[in-house]
Amino acid sequence: MSDQKKSGMDRRDFMKGVLASASAVSLGALTHGDAEAASDVPKKWAKEADIVILGFGGAGACAAIEAHDAGAKVLIIEKQAQKTHYPNTRMSGGIFHSPQLDGDKAALKAYATAMFSGDNLPWKLEGEQPDVVDGLAQAWAEYAPHNIDFLNKLDPEFKGVPMSRFSGAAFPNFPGAKECKYRVFGSSYTDRASFDIPTKDLPKSQKMNGEAFFTVLREAVEKRKIPVLYETSARELIVGKKGEIIGAIAETKDGKRIACKARRAVIITTGGYEFNKEMRRAFLEGPGVEGWAFYGTTANTGDGIEMAMKVGAQLAKVGKAASRIITAVPIRYNGLKLGLITDSVGGPNSIVVDNYGKRYAAETLITTDPSRYFFYKEAIKFDITNLIYPRCPSWMIFDETFRSKVTVTSLGISTAGFGMVPWTKDNMDAINRGWILKGDSIEDLAGKIAAHAENRKLMKPDILTKTVVSYNEACKKNKDEEFGRKPTSLGPIEKPPYYALPLYAGGPNTKGGIAANARREVLDWRNNIIPRLFTAGEISSALKFVYQGGGNLTECIVFGRIAGKNAAALKPWS
Repeated sequence: MSDQKKSGMDRRDFMKGVLASASAVSLGALTHGDAEAASDVPKKWAKEADIVILGFGGAGACAAIEAHDAGAKVLIIEKQAQKTHYPNTRMSGGIFHSPQLDGDKAALKAYATAMFSGDNLPWKLEGEQPDVVDGLAQAWAEYAPHNIDFLNKLDPEFKGVPMSRFSGAAFPNFPGAKECKYRVFGSSYTDRASFDIPTKDLPKSQKMNGEAFFTVLREAVEKRKIPVLYETSARELIVGKKGEIIGAIAETKDGKRIACKARRAVIITTGGYEFNKEMRRAFLEGPGVEGWAFYGTTANTGDGIEMAMKVGAQLAKVGKAASRIITAVPIRYNGLKLGLITDSVGGPNSIVVDNYGKRYAAETLITTDPSRYFFYKEAIKFDITNLIYPRCPSWMIFDETFRSKVTVTSLGISTAGFGMVPWTKDNMDAINRGWILKGDSIEDLAGKIAAHAENRKLMKPDILTKTVVSYNEACKKNKDEEFGRKPTSLGPIEKPPYYALPLYAGGPNTKGGIAANARREVLDWRNNIIPRLFTAGEISSALKFVYQGGGNLTECIVFGRIAGKNAAALKPWS
């Protein structure tokens, strides 16, 4: 036997040992084969349906609608209460993509390929998901141009409002960007879409943003009389004798465990792990707990990821997130502070500095699409000399001019819009609570920052003062020679008092999770299909390389529909 062959056998034997050992850990089996005997088939089923969907957000709703319309009986299991049912879809800005129908489909597929994986970018070392990207991109090209029509057919009153801020392809140099005729819409039942008006308690005719988008889907589910088990948490998947998924165990609000039979398939659409402390530590870069914050639903605790792992599902780019830097407050859920959408960062009369008081980037990159969805990588940069994360947190410094004119967060969507975090238009409540630090001078403000527990006494008054002076000089010249910040965003920090707001890596949601193919069938670690298990939404986001604003809602429609359609096409196992 040659040394090369012997070496190959040794490696295979070693990997077999690793896989065998790993399958016994609490995180669950690494391969589907190891998990085939994981569940006992219940003798009695409390609920039965053709398709059981875990999670009632945008992806779950679209999957339910498509499966129902294909003739399947559908059951949705949702952990939140009906009165306070706030999935990320509902809390979002309601932005989605719907390229023009007369655009070049090959170009659209090429553009999607670049976004999803980057396989067609010649400068890229390797693709993010090369085994499945061709099918994913093809599905995007086929379905995405119909998104606006899909929503309008569900509800003719719904209005897709063309977005000026996020119009067209966010990556104009990607293959196909010019020819695919990309379009981005906001969601509304009025003639405009606004981020400033809370709409959850308004009549349907005045709803906009994520409220309008999710209202279309929720009402479509209700019209089809698809049952939703609210306040019921999915706990585990039930595996049949051949390794197929035949149902799920759920737990009601009073602690009763019920077995739900899925005659054709289970679809996991439970979202990400934004509020799971252990998963954040395991998967996110940098300080995963105190260095991050999210402003979406607190119901996203990684339940679906854990369930899928236990039956052998492969993980895919779990650390991916649609994130920038945002503020957060000491109101906690599962031990994790709540974030707020902070699109005011980078506005005139403000800068962002690290813990020492130094600027480190053009602040407009933080809120400009598409750089805003990758800026978190700047925030969690590690100083390899001093062994510290100098930008965790960063600090937004602004003056009275900014405070009096700009509301730091949106009052219409996200955690403030849904009453999870109190905030006032003039920002004064946050100042009075100590969430925004206040100083009579820049030196005084630096002292307040240094006294903040998460600054660790790193802030230097002389450095911050020098930074503000340098920035103000750039404002006079109308040119930021140091970082190239947009001239229209330049405004001096000169009117006391002065303020500081801590900023953390974070945003609406995580994007990584369980691996799936273009049919949205969940894959195991050998890239084999786990029979009768499908997925869609941010738990299995297709956007593994880059992200364009509105991408998550877009894939809720595209891949939610595909998952529902393919699941409904299966023959019942009994």
